[in-house]
Amino acid sequence: MVIYGVSFDMVGKQPIVLLKAVDSNKFLPIWIGHPEAAAILMKLQGASTPRPMTHDLMCDMLGELDVKCTQVSVTELRENTFFASITLAVNGRELEIDSRPSDALALAVRSGAPIYAAEEVIAESAIEFEHDVEDTEEVVERFKDFLDQVTPEDFAAGEQ
Repeated sequence: MVIYGVSFDMVGKQPIVLLKAVDSNKFLPIWIGHPEAAAILMKLQGASTPRPMTHDLMCDMLGELDVKCTQVSVTELRENTFFASITLAVNGRELEIDSRPSDALALAVRSGAPIYAAEEVIAESAIEFEHDVEDTEEVVERFKDFLDQVTPEDFAAGEQ
């Protein structure tokens, strides 16, 4: 997956990060908090701050401890909440750390770690466009149309 962009839902003005599958036209919207949206957007836009922000600090600490973030994964959707994990390589072994997707993604954009989503999460929650979408403006417009009509509860419909 790649971070395609960050937008806001039209109803509650809640930030949404939009992940895109690398090999298809499937998009995974994940509602996140405002501070995490700002952290992701700042890094994607190449902005810097005079002092390290939380996710910059976390990345710097990992580097100083010789720990590498090797991947982040959106692992499941349970009761309208996405779950994620951060995989770290330390002393020749791998550790998997539970995380909110927003924090995992903010770390991934700073560390260059690849982003994955479980097949079940994609099958349950992704939006798929029927034809190839090369035009970024077209995707943004279609996504905005989608956001005008969707709520987080819509993703729980299949769980009942």
